[in-house]
Amino acid sequence: VLGGRRLVPLSWACLARRTSHPPERGRTKQTTASHGGSLEEAFRVGPRNYVQPPGRRTNPVQCLPEKQSTPVDSGLLDPEKVISSLLDMGFSDAHVKDLLSTLPGANLQQLLDIISELILLGLNPEPVCVVLKKSPQLLKLPVVQMKKRSDYLRKLGLGEGKLRRMLHGCPEVFTMRQQDIDDVVKLLKEKCLFTAQQVTEILHRCPGVLQEDPSELEYKFQYAYFRMGVKHLDIVKTDFLQYSVNKIKQRHSYLERLGRYQTPDKKGQTQITNPLLKDILRVSESEFLAKTACSSAEEFEVFKKLLAREEEEQEEEEEPESSTSEDREEQKDGEQGLG
Repeated sequence: VLGGRRLVPLSWACLARRTSHPPERGRTKQTTASHGGSLEEAFRVGPRNYVQPPGRRTNPVQCLPEKQSTPVDSGLLDPEKVISSLLDMGFSDAHVKDLLSTLPGANLQQLLDIISELILLGLNPEPVCVVLKKSPQLLKLPVVQMKKRSDYLRKLGLGEGKLRRMLHGCPEVFTMRQQDIDDVVKLLKEKCLFTAQQVTEILHRCPGVLQEDPSELEYKFQYAYFRMGVKHLDIVKTDFLQYSVNKIKQRHSYLERLGRYQTPDKKGQTQITNPLLKDILRVSESEFLAKTACSSAEEFEVFKKLLAREEEEQEEEEEPESSTSEDREEQKDGEQGLG
């Protein structure tokens, strides 16, 4: 709300119309920015004292499957009107300064296009600034690809407020390959048997799963379901999939050997009361040891080293078996060829 009026997010097309034409009336004082200068110059010569931004960043975009059209020359837009448009969209002077210092030399048309799309997705100015600071390569995306990915996320149920947390945790969702996202969603639905609604919640609460290797993600689910006896709903509610496999195995195995955790039987019953998942994973290591494991840090450190050694020995035992099996298959193929 600004001056008693509620500001409505402007579409990129509307912003382009508003910013691509110079004002009809002449100005009493011309500035460098009014002659097609940069957004930085508009701030430097304007009434506000803004610091000069650092050099241009060169973060590469992970994937640009769409052929990017020739960008609009930033000089065609009046930088002062761009600033005015951002303020009209609800950005404060501090927000605009923040964007300026983080994204120096950005194409003005592209900046407005991407910001408008993020606003239309339900993000407020503050989260937009956070996302662009964390992932400035978004400004190199074709707007068409941005819109396609936005539509895809909406179909997954990730509209409005849910997208804010997801973008904060994984802004790369717009620059990732579509196939990589599809693989994770397919894994969660078909192999892990989560419902569509549960998949939406997982992506909302644990967006980092999109960047995990599908095989590692599947192993993490299997460990929770078969070794720990955790059901689908609890996996979703406790944000289980956001934690590393190493952390999960260390804390669960330690409690198991202390006799403080039991895998439920087929009926879901245990002879002891297992601690809550939040008291195992969502707490710091010191709190886990003091309140859940009731053990010392020294004992836990010794256990972690022993566990790592056991896993190494197990991997070494599995490697010869795997190579022996391959040798047998090669020998069999060779005998068939001679025959």
